[in-house]
Parts: sequence; C-alpha cells; structure tokens
Amino acid sequence: MRLSPDFRFSQNNLQDFLDCPRRFELRYILRQKWPAIQSEPVIEQEFIMEEGRLFHQMVQQYVTGLGSDTILDNASSPDLIRWWSNLIQYDPFNNLPSQRFAEQSLSAPLAGFRLTAQYDLLAIAPGKQAVIIDWKTSAKKPSHNVLNNRLQTRVYRYLLVAAGEHLNNNARVDPGQVEMVYWFTEFPAEPERFSYDRDQFDADREYLSKLIGDIARLNPGQFYLTPDEGKCRYCVYRSLCDRGEKAGDWKDQESEAVPASMDDAGLGFEQIGEIEF
Repeated sequence: MRLSPDFRFSQNNLQDFLDCPRRFELRYILRQKWPAIQSEPVIEQEFIMEEGRLFHQMVQQYVTGLGSDTILDNASSPDLIRWWSNLIQYDPFNNLPSQRFAEQSLSAPLAGFRLTAQYDLLAIAPGKQAVIIDWKTSAKKPSHNVLNNRLQTRVYRYLLVAAGEHLNNNARVDPGQVEMVYWFTEFPAEPERFSYDRDQFDADREYLSKLIGDIARLNPGQFYLTPDEGKCRYCVYRSLCDRGEKAGDWKDQESEAVPASMDDAGLGFEQIGEIEF
C-alpha cells in the first residue's frame, strides 16, 4: 500500500517520518492501532496533555474578546492559573499586529500533494508584518537550535508565505516580514524567535518538495526503523518493532522531543481552506 493521492502532509507526519520512517508507515499508511502506551505514568501524562489543550482554548477565547478575569475564573487547575498569570504578566501580545487569527488553518499544494498547518495564532499587519505564535506548555524548553531544526519551524513559516495571501489583503506575504515565536508557559521570559527571508523560503520549498517526493516514492518494506532506539521508548509501536515494551517516563523525555500539538490522524482536514496558487 502506498500513499493515497489525497494524503495531506503536515509538520506532524513529516517529523514522524524523519524520526522514524517505520512509524510514519504504521501510523499514516497502515493506520495501525496503537498497541502500547506512549509514556508513563499514563494518567499524569494525559492530565498534562489535557491542560495543554485547555490553555490553547483559553488563549483562543482571549483573542476573540473574552475578558482575562473571566478566563482566569474558569481555570480548573494550579498549572492553568500559573500559565495564565504568566501570559498576562509577560504579555506576548505586546506590539503584535492587531489583526489576529487564532487556530487558523492554511493549506497549499506541494510536490503533487497538499501541505497543511494549523496555527495557534497569526498576527498580521498587511504588507508590513506577519507573526506566527506557537504556545508551548511543556515542562522542558528545547534549545533554539533544536527548534530551528524541527519541521514545525520550517513548515509554518513556508506555508504562511505560500498560502497566507488571503490574510494579507490578497497580496503575497513577503518572507522578510515573517517571524515565528515559540512562547513557553513555564518560561514566559524566554521566547524563541525565528526570522525568515527569501533564501530560506526557497530552500524550504526545495527541501519540503524533495522530502514529500521521497516519501511518496517508497514502497512497502522500504520504511525502515530508526537507528536511534532512544526514540522508541516514547513510541506506541515499539512492541511491534521489537524495540521494548515498557514505556519511558514522560518526565525524562528529552526536550528535543517536542510533542505534536494534535494527532494528524484525527484532524478534520475537510475544514482546512484550499489555497491555490
């Protein structure tokens, strides 16, 4: 079985392929059910993931006009209260363009498929500035270099230029006006910022096109296991691959392993705008 022509690529599934081609095949092509837990302790990890989801929801409510005090009153845990207090105190919205889009999806054709992304926040001053904000609720903060090398940083900036025209008064977004910011709830004074330019955009288009093309040409049996068995401790398919059965503790997971914000397999891609160019 090979990729369906209507398969949608994203930073999540592309990162999965780079981390382990076999994981990509099991998850996105074969749709293999997960035979193992991702990490332990399960209940605590699930609680933290749910808190992350709720924080994103709180920010979305704030962007759409709900008052900060009202949002804080509805916070259901000490973590959410602390994260929200950090947001208000350090104010990552300061100096952002006033035209803001929370949970905005973009999609564009690339290498015979479609590339998609859902942004936590886009703040755009048409013809002047385009800022991507990504909220991170993880307990550990990856290094600037690690974030720079993640597919999310490349895909999000590239796709805003390639497919953000309708948010920029129907004019192509200039790569030099794009900035991506990772804002960490546990490290509110230490955002990580990434600028962009035309050369980077051209390089990303070439790199992503080649990566998608390489994946599409693979046949069953050519999706090999990662040689880095450390990644297997946090993979739900490790028992299928004879890479161990016991999950690693999520607290020990390296900061380099930036969890995906959502499960690609469950995304409602039919709701993503089809941007042609």
